[in-house]
Amino acid sequence: MTHHQSTILSPVPAQACFLTFDLNPEAKPRDIISRLGDIDIENTIVGIGSPLLDSISCTIAGMSPLTQRCHNNITLVSTPRALWCYLQGEDRGELFHRLRRIINQLAPHLVFHACTDGFQYAEGRDLTGYEDGTENPEGEKALETAFLSSSDPDLDGSSFVVVQKWLHDFNQFEALSPAAQDDKIGRHRADNQEFDQAPESAHVKRTAQESFDPEAYLLRRSLPWAEGPQSGLMFVAFAHSFYPFETQIKRMLGEQDGIVDGLFQFTRPVDGAYYWCPPVRQGRLNLRALSAIS
Repeated sequence: MTHHQSTILSPVPAQACFLTFDLNPEAKPRDIISRLGDIDIENTIVGIGSPLLDSISCTIAGMSPLTQRCHNNITLVSTPRALWCYLQGEDRGELFHRLRRIINQLAPHLVFHACTDGFQYAEGRDLTGYEDGTENPEGEKALETAFLSSSDPDLDGSSFVVVQKWLHDFNQFEALSPAAQDDKIGRHRADNQEFDQAPESAHVKRTAQESFDPEAYLLRRSLPWAEGPQSGLMFVAFAHSFYPFETQIKRMLGEQDGIVDGLFQFTRPVDGAYYWCPPVRQGRLNLRALSAIS
């Protein structure tokens, strides 16, 4: 696999920006594709959403909008956007100038919607103090998990990503005893070790990737976020299809057995969408899968 957006496999950075864009209804398909093709993808990931694909009458096999669900009094929101960009780096000022360049580069065809700043906390922990993404696949398994293998060179190396903004309620979380907090996750915060006596609602039991048939592996690249007193996790997970996420979230919501993931006692997604991340050709996004309409 040599045609993927390489930043997908990069280690989780010190800082990142998550940008979303809406479509200008007057934009012409040829102009949109031209602007996307000019994006510098170094330390950047670009995902194309269903609103943009629909506007240019383009179908990517396996791509669909995130389905909004409501189960056991929990709502999984769907907020589709035309484009998602992820910028990573070490210097916040440098990230600021890069995001300005991308916003200006895409205008007026794609209209800036929102930016959320992410950051690494305590060497890869969620703001609750628990390590995040501890069961991420590595090496060849990461490649198999994150990227589509296709005989079509314009799809080979592409990826599907789910992006959700989770909002934590720290008053709820901190009202729990340390033991109860561990039970919600299924790991001891102090040493990150899973424990057998955790309840069936523990997050690690609900989402154990190897426990599904077929297995439901995701390559996670999540980061905490904070805006004033509000904070949470930007959940970002890549796969060669949406099956792994769909399978995991159904179990988290208790759709099959009525057991709701313990996470929902103190955190909920307030934003969420699916995107298709095009492959790369000669150092630029390979958008030939879209070019038939241009």
